[in-house]
Amino acid sequence: MSTEVPPTMTAAPSRVTLQLGHLPKKTDIKAPWPRTPTRVDPNNPPWPAYRGYHEYSFAHATMQSRLPTILGKAIEDAIRTLNDQAEEEQVVDLSESIERMGELMTDLSGNAKLRPVVDDGEADVALWNKEIAKYFQGKDFMNAPWLFAEAYKYRRLHECFSISKFWKNYDVFYRQKCDTFSRSADAVFELSMRFAEPFKISDGLSAEEKLEAERLMFLELTQVCLWGNSTDLSLLINMTEEQIKALQSTGGDHLAATEKNILGNDLNRLWDTAKELREKTGGRIDFVLDNAGFELYCDMVYADFLLQSGLANQIRFHGKRYPWFVSDVTRKDWNWLLNTMVYGQLFPKASEEELESLRRLGARWKQYEKEGKWVYEQHPFWCTGYTYWDLHSEAPDLFLHLSRSDLVIFKGDLNHRKLTYDCAAPASTPFDVAIGPMASAAGAPRVASLRTVKSDVVVGLGLNGDETAEKLDQTEPGWKISGKYAVVLLSDGRPGEKVRFA
Repeated sequence: MSTEVPPTMTAAPSRVTLQLGHLPKKTDIKAPWPRTPTRVDPNNPPWPAYRGYHEYSFAHATMQSRLPTILGKAIEDAIRTLNDQAEEEQVVDLSESIERMGELMTDLSGNAKLRPVVDDGEADVALWNKEIAKYFQGKDFMNAPWLFAEAYKYRRLHECFSISKFWKNYDVFYRQKCDTFSRSADAVFELSMRFAEPFKISDGLSAEEKLEAERLMFLELTQVCLWGNSTDLSLLINMTEEQIKALQSTGGDHLAATEKNILGNDLNRLWDTAKELREKTGGRIDFVLDNAGFELYCDMVYADFLLQSGLANQIRFHGKRYPWFVSDVTRKDWNWLLNTMVYGQLFPKASEEELESLRRLGARWKQYEKEGKWVYEQHPFWCTGYTYWDLHSEAPDLFLHLSRSDLVIFKGDLNHRKLTYDCAAPASTPFDVAIGPMASAAGAPRVASLRTVKSDVVVGLGLNGDETAEKLDQTEPGWKISGKYAVVLLSDGRPGEKVRFA
């Protein structure tokens, strides 16, 4: 039987193509950013996430180069410790931890898929594995959002030791953190010689003059606290001692010169907020800490001033439960700093007057702890992969606790990244929009972020912020990771409202 098509018939086309020349032209429709709250989740931030495969971003440099370098130095530290051991059980146990570090290096370098965290008894295991199961199945180090992948690496590093018998609390970065303080002698004594004794404003001044003197001191010490964040071990791996000293300069002239580098500047609003607290008989101020060593020391100088001036009557410091992002503060770092100041012999070239100033400062701070004026805390949520947009839902007890604070000061780059979901929001995005529920949820406390800019996300630069960022992109490539610029941003929150959970 013939299957040829008769000449009068044509074969039907394999696909139909319509000519749409008479219809309206297509318009250039951009994706709606930010995402609506119901579409936001850890793998889909409000604005596009930074991911390791984005070669234009600092995320790529971190995942490809910085993290393997940091892990390599951690392995070297553990091997040095291993070589100092004599007891067989401890040697074998640490050797197994080092083998696990090697496996982590293989996974990191080979861009392996993110596996669940081993149950090592930590309070954050369920949070980690829930987040991985819900949002990151099949994701690897390079295509998961950079913030989560980087945090995951440090959680895996902790796991290398937490499942051991003798080395559960071992800190591979401890020597480095101690070194940053010992190498900071000039800046350390610059502050201790000024604040060893409780400060006093001259009695000969009028009430207005005293308030102005106090305001100026507040602004300078806020800057000391801000720029102390320049010393971040995860970024300054190969920095010389002279370069560190330049970053840590705390002289008044230096601070006046650097204020122009605060691109988003709510310093005066922050003073007004603190002054308002005192008018209400003082209040509670919380610090969500960043780096140990010199930065923690600057935070404590600032906190001391807040107490002495009556701007606060209690300071709560929030640190990490275990070593995190190289230099973040742990309880061990906190205790080491206070005891080194009072009893240590870390500065052999210092004069007796300098050493005595440090001892007096440390003794006063230890007394604050005994009296409950300073309180150190370490909630498990701070060491999870969640951003602070999820603090309200994933750690309601912590959100409720913070809601009772009169001001929560988040220190440093990592905390800022977690506040803002570490995504590509425009630089003009208002801070209270960028931090989502930490500003908009009922009962959200006043939140301040003191951050030297060391990564891609930049918000809160005002109405002309996009133009400012574009100009810096053109004139100073790398400005977002140099530590030269900073932001001091404040959200008024919704304090006093009843906290509600779904």
